[in-house]
Amino acid sequence: MSNKLGDLLVRENMLTASDLKKAREDQQRNGGRLGEALIRLNMVKEDDLMQVLSRQYGVPPVDLDSYDIDPDVIKLISEEMVQKYHLIPINRVGSTLIVAVEDPSNMFAIDDIKFLTGYNVEVVLASSSAIKNAVDKYYDQSASLLDAMSDFDLDDLEVVTDEDDVDLKDLEKEVDDAPVVKLVNMILTSAIKKGASDIHIEPYEKTFRVRYRVDGVMTEEMKPPLKLKNAITSRLKIMALLDIAERRLPQDGRIKLKLSRDKDMDFRVSVLPTLFGEKIVLRLLDKSNLQLDMTKLGFEEKALEDFKEAIYRPFGMVLVTGPTGSGKTTTLYSALSELNVVDTNISTAEDPVEFNLMGINQVQMHDEIGLNFAAALRSFLRQDPDIIMVGEIRDFETAEISIKAALTGHMVLSTLHTNDAPSTINRLLNMGVEPFLVASATNLIVAQRLARKICTECKKPADVSMQALVDIGVDPDRAATMKCMVGEGCTICGGTGYKGRVALYEVLPITDSIKELVLNGASSMEIKEQAIRDGINTLRMAGINKIESGITTIDEVVRTTARD
Repeated sequence: MSNKLGDLLVRENMLTASDLKKAREDQQRNGGRLGEALIRLNMVKEDDLMQVLSRQYGVPPVDLDSYDIDPDVIKLISEEMVQKYHLIPINRVGSTLIVAVEDPSNMFAIDDIKFLTGYNVEVVLASSSAIKNAVDKYYDQSASLLDAMSDFDLDDLEVVTDEDDVDLKDLEKEVDDAPVVKLVNMILTSAIKKGASDIHIEPYEKTFRVRYRVDGVMTEEMKPPLKLKNAITSRLKIMALLDIAERRLPQDGRIKLKLSRDKDMDFRVSVLPTLFGEKIVLRLLDKSNLQLDMTKLGFEEKALEDFKEAIYRPFGMVLVTGPTGSGKTTTLYSALSELNVVDTNISTAEDPVEFNLMGINQVQMHDEIGLNFAAALRSFLRQDPDIIMVGEIRDFETAEISIKAALTGHMVLSTLHTNDAPSTINRLLNMGVEPFLVASATNLIVAQRLARKICTECKKPADVSMQALVDIGVDPDRAATMKCMVGEGCTICGGTGYKGRVALYEVLPITDSIKELVLNGASSMEIKEQAIRDGINTLRMAGINKIESGITTIDEVVRTTARD
């Protein structure tokens, strides 16, 4: 549909040729269909797209939300075919099967469905998002986690006391056992459908549990039988190409699942030996959900201007700080995506490389063979780079080379683990970097956190006292007029009242007044006070602004930020 749709929208004057070119470039970068790219870039509204397609192909549009599809109709087309062609069967009338499609011009899909079902196929038009929601609803297999476990006797639990007595041949047989394979597949696919960022598979003395991290909060998903501990662990290690015989040392690997013709999901796998077995954590890496548009990350207007001004300078260092899982990588990738043009040479040293970005030279670190951040940086400087991204500054050697690169005509982007932007300066000084080097090389420091967003489906005004707002740092005059929102809890957000996350940013430009304080050995508190006088928004202030905008709640801001 891509070329036909693009040309059609240009002919209808709904799109310019240059917009179409940008959308196709976005489609090449992020995958998916052209229509999805156009909607993602806000070039075309989904409803307008539907009207054009309906008019062009003479196909009536339908509202899938109003349909209650018969399970017998759903069974006529497999989930694999539904994902492959992005369609869903909605009704059957005699020998005719009515199918909702996103692309009425895809005759291959229609012919395939005719051949496989034996029915005549009549197509109706539905939006991409509506089809996706319907597929998630009617083909959702998460309930079958219990079905997968029904093959086991849940009462027959065994506590394995001596890990070294496990026979590898017996283990390999267990790993290939159909219920184990089914259970592991269900754990992975259920995590994808629930929008989890991490899966934690944890063995304890008398229990074994699986937890998901959804929107930054851990929830328990299930407790498989303890006797399956070794089989599930080994199955995941085999999928990640790890050594199942090694159970005493940590291991890292990667699993790649193909969900449909144009959608892959990567899992970063970390195996850690604990007292009662190996704990496995899988980080889900979904490139289709990677947000590279800086205007949509959560930056406030002035903070975004300061950040863009700093990364567009010809040299210097921009640091992004925060704890693990606070979205630092996404912010850096967004900056690189903004800077990624043909006349710029960009190299990155990452551990691990989470997403592959076209046009950027990404290098995976291998400490065991001596390829660490410092070694990679030295090599980069012989490769004529314009922009360098270092995954993390962990030691004096990496910090020193990064700062020297920033002082010799290169733009350096990197991350550190600190509590806020001002304390980053002290962290560099504690590593042994001279104050004059920190003051000269650093352009800007960003601290960030991720707060859960209120679910838009069940958002309602909240009855919040003025004192509660004052307690978190809101000025009394402002608190008197602030209107707060809260999520009531619905099926869309799983009853939590939250859906998705937004970043809170503290952006600290290194001004002349800040440089003077650094050179004089000022504390992070003195630097913070000067930064506030200079007009920066702290993390707590950014959170309060998001509360006022109805994006998040007081509880979330208190959970993710400290009071100034």
